[in-house]
Amino acid sequence: MEVIVKIFFTFIKIGAFSFGGGLAMLPFIEKEIVYNHQWITSEEFVDIIAIAQMTPGPIAINSSTFVGYKVQGIIGAMVGSIGIVIPSFILIIILAKYFTNMKDNKATKAVFKGIRPAVLGLILSAAISVGKTALLDMKSVLIALIVLFLLKKVNLHPILAIVVAGIMGAILY
Repeated sequence: MEVIVKIFFTFIKIGAFSFGGGLAMLPFIEKEIVYNHQWITSEEFVDIIAIAQMTPGPIAINSSTFVGYKVQGIIGAMVGSIGIVIPSFILIIILAKYFTNMKDNKATKAVFKGIRPAVLGLILSAAISVGKTALLDMKSVLIALIVLFLLKKVNLHPILAIVVAGIMGAILY
């Protein structure tokens, strides 16, 4: 029962103090589940990101569900998922009433302009962290560069990019 409570409050903390969406949450999620609680390894974290990106739904919920399940089965998955969404749910209910009146406020706009670069920094931090684990050799670097090219220059759909990367991995490894 103690672990279930830890899962719940860990994901409430992640949900409450993470801004900018799933990718921006990754450094915080990684710190909590890989380093603070050691529920999964760095390699498993990269796998979670890949799975969470491929499955429908937000990366934060998918990640919390996966970690909860790995640590405590179905109950852990439910508790992790509920924990990650509760802060946003409560915040949206509170802010919905006031935001329409505040959205054109200079201070509100300034706060959001300040948060955007921080979100970019969090996403870059996640990319570096994942890169350390995912870019194992020149083959993996080659796959990453080809996929990046296909996404940006050829405008390949992300789902097809994952399929292409999987095929390249099967061939190269």
